[in-house]
Amino acid sequence: MRTSEDHIVFEDVGLSYYTFNQGVNSLKDLLTSFRFQPVFEKKHVLNNLNFTVKKGQTVGILGRNGAGKSTLLKAVAGMLIPSSGKLTVRGNVAPILAIGAGVEMELTGYENIELTGSLIGFSKKELKEHTTKIAAFSELSEKELNMPLKTYSTGMLSRLSFSIAVANEPEILIVDEVLAVGDQGFQQKCIARIQEIKNSGSTILFVSHSVDDIRRICDSTIYLEQGELKFQGDIEEGIRHYQSMF
Repeated sequence: MRTSEDHIVFEDVGLSYYTFNQGVNSLKDLLTSFRFQPVFEKKHVLNNLNFTVKKGQTVGILGRNGAGKSTLLKAVAGMLIPSSGKLTVRGNVAPILAIGAGVEMELTGYENIELTGSLIGFSKKELKEHTTKIAAFSELSEKELNMPLKTYSTGMLSRLSFSIAVANEPEILIVDEVLAVGDQGFQQKCIARIQEIKNSGSTILFVSHSVDDIRRICDSTIYLEQGELKFQGDIEEGIRHYQSMF
């Protein structure tokens, strides 16, 4: 029986998409391929996933590259629609996914901060406080915040994206490997902020190849292998599953 405490529910969720077959590298290849072989190949990324994440849980998602971790997070964020099954997400989601996702590269840092505040519906006073808070957390200079994001380094973009996403306490926070970018001091600051959000009662899905970060932040794990759920539960057991693949 499902309850309001079930923040994220996967019920036989599958997700697949079509890719070009190998050897299709140009328009000429595409046109000639229709005559001799199928042009597209269906790729199954997630296969019949069944699990529930309760309100307030912090779940570490483990798996090798290509296991389906990022696809799972994008489905929860509403960026990808499952091909089969049912996915239920209860609560507003703040996704921190690929570097640069969710920001406008042509706008300046300040303009991006103000844009997110406007979308939330802040008053002028709240928007000013919101901007000051994010600017301080990002540790970017006044000059840098007045530059368009297309001129930012990967580290600068990571700082701003993270700072915007964690400015408030979302009901559901999803984090995908963004802490791998930036200096160690800022990474520790990010970890501390995630802990604060966790302590506020938010639900968190956290993807990282750092088992130390998984141990510090999470209270349970999910282990994926080739799009299939192989384990859900105890942190150390999940880490053992993950490390056995290397």
